[in-house]
Formats: sequence, structure tokens, C-alpha cells
Amino acid sequence: MALLDWMIDATGPMVRGDGVRLRPPRASDYSAWSRLREGSRDYLQPWEPAWPEDDLTKAAFKRRLSIYAREMELGNAWPFFVFSEDGETLFGAVTLSNVRRGVAETGTIGYWIGRPHAGRGVATAAVRTLVRYAFDRLELHRLEAACLPTNAGSRRVLEKSGFRQEGYARAYLKINGEWADHLLFGLVEDEVDRGGRTSS
Repeated sequence: MALLDWMIDATGPMVRGDGVRLRPPRASDYSAWSRLREGSRDYLQPWEPAWPEDDLTKAAFKRRLSIYAREMELGNAWPFFVFSEDGETLFGAVTLSNVRRGVAETGTIGYWIGRPHAGRGVATAAVRTLVRYAFDRLELHRLEAACLPTNAGSRRVLEKSGFRQEGYARAYLKINGEWADHLLFGLVEDEVDRGGRTSS
């Protein structure tokens, strides 16, 4: 994995990884985001919470940005859009949420990649990049993630990023309008070496 590079701009950190660039969403991203989401709707909906009717509107995107800004300010979540290395092409998003400090020092990772970019290792690169950021910069101790048992692609992303399956949760999250069982995964900071690879 490429050496990570952190930079701060007006909208938050920019994180570079192996062929990807992560940064918080901006208002100027709306057009690229809405096109990618709309073009990937059938591909993404089976794995996500039901989309509100206005989900792809500019007003909904502005509300989303306000929530993101508040969550980052409070240190509760770090939402990133995933771009190509040159920052020109939007691939999807990866988010660190539910950050708990104190005795936990834990957060939850979630991600999506648009249909045109799926199957090319982008999700794995984005998750690995966010893992390094969470452990090195945010100094978390543990990361968690979950996926539907039928989502083989998402499971591979987590396993390739060093996560280990730790459990099975019944009716864990409401996905596409129905409560769904999930596989639960975890990754502890000392399982990742300083070069960005997971320990065997």
C-alpha cells in the first residue's frame, strides 16, 4: 500500500492511499454524486437502507452535508468520498461512524462503490486507507463492520482489508425496507503493521 499522506483543507482531511484519494464531500460534488448514485441505483439498493423519495435532490444533498459537518465537528464520524488518485473521478464513499471514545476507542466502517467502478479493487483500497487513518491519525483501537451474508463482494473487501468475522447478528439493520441478518467483522489496531498490511 502506498504511503498515506494527510492534508487539511477547509472541508476537512484529505487522505491518499493506494490509487485512491479520500476527502469529505463538498457542495460542488453534487452533480457527480447524484449521477453515480442514480446510475447505480439497482446495483446498490439491495445492500442499503431504503432511499427516501428525495434522496438524489440537491436539497437532500445539502442536508446530508450539514449532518456530515456536524458529525465531523463532534468527532463522531468521518465521511469521505472516494476519488481516483488525481481527484477527478468519483468512485463512491467510505465512512467511519459511531466513533466511541473512552474505554472503547472504536468506530464502524461502511462503504459503497458505484457500479461502473465495482470489481476493480477500489472498495478494498478505500477501506484500507480509512483503516490507516482511523488507527494512525484518530488513534482508535478497534474498527467494526457488517455486511449481509449474501453480499460476497463486501465480505471479500473486509477480509482483504484484514477484518475477521466475529459473529452473526439477527435482524441487525433495516436494509431495503426489511430487517436483515448481518455478518459482524472486527479489526484491532495491533493486527495492522505500520506498512498498512494486516498481520497474518
